[in-house]
Amino acid sequence: MSDSPGSAPAPTAAPAPPAVAEPRPTTLRQRLAELRGPDVAPHPLDARALAALAANPGCGRRALLDGAGVDKTALAAALGSPAPFGQSQFAFMRGNAFEARVKADGGTELMRLLHERMGAGSPQPVPGEVRVPDLSAAGPEGRAARTALALREATGAEAAAGAAAWTLLVHPLLALEVAGSPAYLEPDAVVVHPDGRWTVVEIKSFPMIDSSADASKVGAAARQAAVYVLALERVADRVAGARVDHSVLLVCPRDFSNLPTASVVDVRKQRSVTRRQLTRLTRIEDIAATLPEGTSFDLERCSPAELTAAVDAVTAAYAPECLAACELAFHCRGRARSAGAVEALGRGVRGELGGLTTVGAVLAAARGGTAPGIADDDPTVVALRRAAALRAEALESVPEGVVAGCR
Repeated sequence: MSDSPGSAPAPTAAPAPPAVAEPRPTTLRQRLAELRGPDVAPHPLDARALAALAANPGCGRRALLDGAGVDKTALAAALGSPAPFGQSQFAFMRGNAFEARVKADGGTELMRLLHERMGAGSPQPVPGEVRVPDLSAAGPEGRAARTALALREATGAEAAAGAAAWTLLVHPLLALEVAGSPAYLEPDAVVVHPDGRWTVVEIKSFPMIDSSADASKVGAAARQAAVYVLALERVADRVAGARVDHSVLLVCPRDFSNLPTASVVDVRKQRSVTRRQLTRLTRIEDIAATLPEGTSFDLERCSPAELTAAVDAVTAAYAPECLAACELAFHCRGRARSAGAVEALGRGVRGELGGLTTVGAVLAAARGGTAPGIADDDPTVVALRRAAALRAEALESVPEGVVAGCR
């Protein structure tokens, strides 16, 4: 039956609104790539940098930049505060030549030194019979998986057969989660003993003179090796019969020659400290969430002013010790000095001054002024005023010309 003339047309259904696609959540890896620059390859985080990060767990700036894989050396240069330290080309070549000598002939000299220092109760490794598995694979994830498989196979085979075999892993790759982001670490070597022990080997080019080396350099090597031990323990937890040595073999040139010698270094203290500090690190995604929209550390696309704003948007925990460990230390020191922050004077001074956070506030309190939030009977204020009074008394007894020079 057709509609009669003049009748209203039948209503038509309104078209359904187009479906709005839900935005896909941004993963941490994508977020870090955006901060670094989508076309920039990540700068690898090595054990030396990780040990320095663990030594200053309150520094969100270093945690974020290292987690994002930003090249801090290039960033410091772009900010106008380049880091003047680093290994010279000569030292780099000498270190590579020494390491190659230690590992030559299937690691014969290396295995001899290890058995001599740490092989009590184990059969002596026979040259040519030490297993040296191939650890090559595609990408860091593949190399880390291949390393874990080689460690498992070496430990399982020796435990099952009771064989007196040794296994040498040259430049294995280990994975360790740092503040929610994976870090891939490459020790010089790891040795699997016939009894299932795993030992980290560190090869350094600084000399051992009369069987002793520079204490500061040995300490730095121990902190670096402790990171490897922690990463190796993550693998050992999943391998039956495996256990990680808490002592590492440090191989160095003997006296002033290029002949290798070795020493056993106990890294239990460094391991405990590093493990505790790494657990205190703020998760990288929490730090990234506090950044202003559009923050980027892309060295190819951002101007120096934009990079400065991006770096300053992340909180730092500067201390004078950073000068020997962080590429951005000179930039952070300049910022701390311009703000009058007491952190520039050292962690010890910062701890003694309590709530007085700037040099201006410290001087005002010492001269009888007031500091925001600090009472006059605060022990720190009382001590400062007492020290100022003693200084004034001492200067009163000195001739005027000498006092003018002191001022």
